[in-house]
Amino acid sequence: MLLAIDIGNTNIVIGVFRGDALVHSWRLTTIRERTSDELGILLTDLCNRYEIRHAEISGVVIASVVPPLTATMVAMVSEYFGRVPLLFEPSVNAGIPVLTDNPAEVGADRVVNSIAAFASYGKGLPIIVIDFGTATTFDVVSAKGEYLGGVICPGPQVSADALVQRTAKLPRIDVRKPARVIGTNTIGAMQSGLFWGYVDMVDGLVRRMKAELGGSAVVVATGGLATIVAPETTCVEHVDEELTLRGLRLVWERHQA
Repeated sequence: MLLAIDIGNTNIVIGVFRGDALVHSWRLTTIRERTSDELGILLTDLCNRYEIRHAEISGVVIASVVPPLTATMVAMVSEYFGRVPLLFEPSVNAGIPVLTDNPAEVGADRVVNSIAAFASYGKGLPIIVIDFGTATTFDVVSAKGEYLGGVICPGPQVSADALVQRTAKLPRIDVRKPARVIGTNTIGAMQSGLFWGYVDMVDGLVRRMKAELGGSAVVVATGGLATIVAPETTCVEHVDEELTLRGLRLVWERHQA
């Protein structure tokens, strides 16, 4: 069995694979101050709950965009699972060409998503992967499987929090689809701006990116808000909530080969 760990700014997503099948996945809140023992106890409890013995875990792969937690997670895996994890780094072991100015600065999750999207949806066309996370990222894979670059925008919840912090009277809200575009109260107006603004931002950016790519691309969405925002867009063709974990499995398999 393979343990795949994606350390993001908002959540740590953990998946357990038996062969190609994702048999269990969990989502933990990212807390930078957590110790290796705290993480080890949490993960041990989850494994015990689903009758997964540590001895069954034959490999561990980690992607992280939170440096303070990377070493902590590596130490936890070594102590609690007795394994040396494969730490995915785009500039070192991406397994695909990363054609950016500085591959070392590209987020590990962005390249992992691109690897999985190309493997699952590559059909002779470029691919645009949209990850609705803390940041909304757009990543482009060429028809040959090369990582070309992308776009980074603040995520909807980050924008909502910024409105509250920088204004005196606006309340804190969750991002959700409002009943109508024209809000008749403050909360409705804020929800409309955040939700429909992001929907149209996605469609607009994808349209411009497709034009630079020659006119066509397959568009795949993932991340925490993908199931909420993507259905309202005109450009997203696939929503894949397991994209990052499956990308980590591919990274592990290719590294073993």
